[in-house]
This record gives sequence, structure tokens and C-alpha cells, in this order.
Amino acid sequence: MKLIFATLLFILTVNIHANVVLIDPGHGGEDCGAKAKIWKKKKLSVLCEKEVALEIAKRIHKKLNKTDHIKAYLTRTIDRTLTLEQRAEYADKIGADIFVSIHLNSSHSRSSNGVETYFLNNHEDAAVKKIEQVENKNSKGEELIINQILADLVIGLTAPKSKKLAYFIHANISKRVVPKYKLSDRGIKPALFYVLALSKRPSVLLEAGFLSNKKEVQKVLSDQFQEEYASAVYRGIVRYFGKKKKKIPLF
Repeated sequence: MKLIFATLLFILTVNIHANVVLIDPGHGGEDCGAKAKIWKKKKLSVLCEKEVALEIAKRIHKKLNKTDHIKAYLTRTIDRTLTLEQRAEYADKIGADIFVSIHLNSSHSRSSNGVETYFLNNHEDAAVKKIEQVENKNSKGEELIINQILADLVIGLTAPKSKKLAYFIHANISKRVVPKYKLSDRGIKPALFYVLALSKRPSVLLEAGFLSNKKEVQKVLSDQFQEEYASAVYRGIVRYFGKKKKKIPLF
């Protein structure tokens, strides 16, 4: 009886005030994402976006779970294929309050560089549309139409909070990462990413650097950069929730 009571008390203590965060390492499994050619063990190897995104996501996840009023989850902890729908279903399953998707950028221009943060909203930016095409490429036919309709519905409900989340996260990246690593600050931008729309909650998509830029890819691969980028994202999320803890009904 004492053991049951102690277990219940532990569960209530951990979860009653938890704000739930779902960290989504972009791509995975059959989907490599952006690619970069790097020298590894004296051999030219292909680096996939999915690998770097997972490493950064794990660091953010670890930091968040050290905060008493936040509980963080990962959509994937290993290299496996996940559809956009599966990522969204997991957000529903855990009752996520926010959804943060981690990505790395790429461009035909080798000089393109920097960090940027996206939140779900409508826009008319041609440059952003190119990014959308890459991230939404797996949606086709009837599924594409459904995702477009869903995106329109979700935008009105989540855009203000998504923009607020984007602001707090990007402000910390801009302050703590951009000057130290001499990166371009590409700012906060609205975009129509289906993975954000399907999550049906305040959400952002982060681009942590360009794998197509030889100098920048070396920065992004360093442990120090990944740790400091993860810390900046962590601080932004904590700032978004504030000190007030979310109250969850016991029954």
C-alpha cells in the first residue's frame, strides 16, 4: 500500500505542473534531408541533415528535462523514417503544448549562410516558398489538399502563440550564437510547413545553419556549437512558458 501511495505521489509531483514539449528532429530513415560532403577518417563521406538534427534535438531534450516544470519528448531517438502524420499523432498522444522541429538548411548558392526561425502563418515571400517546397515535398494529391485546408484552419488558432515562441527562441539564438560564430541572422519568418500545421499547436521550425556552406558545416558539426545552439533554444522555450506552471486536472 505504501509503495502504491509513493508511486502515485511521484507521478503527481512530476506531471501535475508540467508543460509538455515535443522536439522533432527533421527527416530520418529513408529521408536524408539536406546533404553535405565532408572528410571523415580521410574519406569523403556524405553527411545527412537527419543526423545533425537528431544530435541537436537530443541536446535540447536533455536540457529541458532538467527543468522542473517542463517535460520534453522526441519524435525519434534513432535514425528511422517518420511521416508528418506520425509526428503529429505523437504530439496528440503526449498532449504537447508546443512543437519544435529541428532542421538544417541548404542552398544552390554556396555562400548562403546563417540561422533562421519559422512559425506557421501565411505569406507571399518567394524565398520562403522554396523552403516550403523542400519540407512539404512528401505531400501529394489528396493528402496535399487536406494539408492545405488544415493549415488554413490551424493558422488562426496558433499563429500568435507560434510567433511568440519563435521570437523567444530566435532572440536567444541571435544573442548567444550568431555573434560568437559569426553567422548571418536571417530572422524570424512566417511559412506554411505542413508538419507545423498537422501538429495543431503553437510550433516553430528552426534552421540551424547551412550544410551547403563548407565553412558553416564545420561550425555546425562541432560539439561546442551544437551545445550552445541547444542552450539558446532551451532558454527560449523556458522564457516562452515563463515561471508560471501549467495546471493539469488530476482526474
